[in-house]
Amino acid sequence: MIYLFESRLPENKSVYFGLNSIYGIGKRKSFLICKKLGFSINFKVKNLSDYQISKISKLVESLDFIVANDLKRFILLNNQKLIVIRSYRGLRKKKGFPVRGQRTHSNAQTAKRNRK
Repeated sequence: MIYLFESRLPENKSVYFGLNSIYGIGKRKSFLICKKLGFSINFKVKNLSDYQISKISKLVESLDFIVANDLKRFILLNNQKLIVIRSYRGLRKKKGFPVRGQRTHSNAQTAKRNRK
Protein backbone atom coordinates (compact mmCIF):
# COMPACT_ATOMS: atom_id res chain seq x y z
CA MET A 1 0.00 0.00 0.00
CA ILE A 2 1.49 3.32 -1.08
CA TYR A 3 0.75 6.57 0.72
CA LEU A 4 1.74 9.86 -0.87
CA PHE A 5 0.76 13.30 0.48
CA GLU A 6 -1.69 11.84 3.01
CA SER A 7 -3.50 9.89 0.28
CA ARG A 8 -3.56 6.19 -0.44
CA LEU A 9 -2.81 5.42 -4.06
CA PRO A 10 -4.87 2.57 -5.57
CA GLU A 11 -2.45 -0.23 -6.44
CA ASN A 12 -4.28 -1.69 -9.43
CA LYS A 13 -4.54 1.59 -11.34
CA SER A 14 -1.91 3.24 -13.48
CA VAL A 15 0.28 5.96 -12.01
CA TYR A 16 -1.50 8.55 -14.16
CA PHE A 17 -4.90 7.75 -12.62
CA GLY A 18 -3.47 6.95 -9.20
CA LEU A 19 -2.03 10.43 -8.81
CA ASN A 20 -5.51 11.83 -9.41
CA SER A 21 -6.53 10.49 -5.99
CA ILE A 22 -4.24 13.06 -4.34
CA TYR A 23 -6.18 16.19 -3.41
CA GLY A 24 -4.96 18.99 -5.68
CA ILE A 25 -3.55 16.85 -8.48
CA GLY A 26 -5.79 16.49 -11.49
CA LYS A 27 -5.36 15.07 -14.96
CA ARG A 28 -3.09 17.81 -16.27
CA LYS A 29 -0.69 17.80 -13.31
CA SER A 30 -0.68 14.01 -13.25
CA PHE A 31 0.22 13.88 -16.94
CA LEU A 32 3.00 16.44 -16.38
CA ILE A 33 4.46 14.38 -13.52
CA CYS A 34 4.38 11.17 -15.57
CA LYS A 35 5.96 12.90 -18.54
CA LYS A 36 8.76 14.49 -16.50
CA LEU A 37 9.64 11.21 -14.79
CA GLY A 38 9.28 9.11 -17.94
CA PHE A 39 6.44 6.90 -16.75
CA SER A 40 4.19 5.26 -19.30
CA ILE A 41 0.47 5.91 -19.03
CA ASN A 42 0.00 2.17 -18.39
CA PHE A 43 2.66 1.88 -15.65
CA LYS A 44 0.96 0.51 -12.51
CA VAL A 45 1.26 1.97 -9.02
CA LYS A 46 2.13 -1.43 -7.54
CA ASN A 47 5.26 -1.56 -9.74
CA LEU A 48 6.69 1.67 -8.31
CA SER A 49 9.93 1.35 -6.40
CA ASP A 50 10.79 3.38 -3.30
CA TYR A 51 13.19 5.46 -5.38
CA GLN A 52 10.44 6.31 -7.89
CA ILE A 53 8.02 7.26 -5.11
CA SER A 54 10.58 9.62 -3.62
CA LYS A 55 11.20 11.10 -7.09
CA ILE A 56 7.46 11.80 -7.43
CA SER A 57 7.30 13.57 -4.07
CA LYS A 58 10.45 15.61 -4.80
CA LEU A 59 9.10 16.62 -8.20
CA VAL A 60 5.77 17.77 -6.76
CA GLU A 61 7.59 19.84 -4.15
CA SER A 62 10.01 21.32 -6.69
CA LEU A 63 7.18 22.31 -9.06
CA ASP A 64 5.49 24.15 -6.15
CA PHE A 65 2.17 22.33 -6.45
CA ILE A 66 -0.06 23.05 -3.47
CA VAL A 67 -1.56 19.68 -2.53
CA ALA A 68 -3.41 17.89 0.28
CA ASN A 69 -3.75 19.71 3.61
CA ASP A 70 -1.88 22.80 2.41
CA LEU A 71 -4.43 23.31 -0.37
CA LYS A 72 -7.34 22.73 2.00
CA ARG A 73 -5.89 25.26 4.44
CA PHE A 74 -5.31 27.76 1.60
CA ILE A 75 -8.94 27.49 0.44
CA LEU A 76 -10.26 27.77 3.98
CA LEU A 77 -8.20 30.89 4.69
CA ASN A 78 -9.41 32.50 1.46
CA ASN A 79 -13.02 31.82 2.41
CA GLN A 80 -12.46 33.15 5.93
CA LYS A 81 -10.85 36.28 4.50
CA LEU A 82 -13.95 36.90 2.39
CA ILE A 83 -16.16 36.47 5.45
CA VAL A 84 -14.02 38.78 7.63
CA ILE A 85 -14.02 41.65 5.12
CA ARG A 86 -17.79 41.15 4.80
CA SER A 87 -17.82 40.98 1.02
CA TYR A 88 -20.89 39.81 -0.84
CA ARG A 89 -19.22 36.49 -1.64
CA GLY A 90 -18.24 36.05 2.00
CA LEU A 91 -21.77 36.64 3.23
CA ARG A 92 -23.17 34.17 0.69
CA LYS A 93 -20.59 31.57 1.72
CA LYS A 94 -21.43 32.07 5.39
CA LYS A 95 -25.14 31.55 4.72
CA GLY A 96 -24.45 28.58 2.45
CA PHE A 97 -26.04 30.15 -0.60
CA PRO A 98 -24.76 29.97 -4.18
CA VAL A 99 -21.94 32.46 -4.63
CA ARG A 100 -21.60 32.96 -8.37
CA GLY A 101 -25.01 34.26 -9.38
CA GLN A 102 -26.98 31.03 -9.55
CA ARG A 103 -30.69 31.28 -8.90
CA THR A 104 -32.19 30.23 -5.58
CA HIS A 105 -35.87 30.33 -6.54
CA SER A 106 -35.95 26.85 -8.03
CA ASN A 107 -32.45 25.59 -7.24
CA ALA A 108 -30.41 25.50 -4.00
CA GLN A 109 -33.38 24.26 -1.98
CA THR A 110 -31.13 22.48 0.52
CA ALA A 111 -29.23 25.67 1.28
CA LYS A 112 -32.47 27.60 1.78
CA ARG A 113 -33.79 24.89 4.12
CA ASN A 114 -30.65 24.76 6.25
CA ARG A 115 -30.48 28.49 6.94
CA LYS A 116 -33.49 28.56 9.25
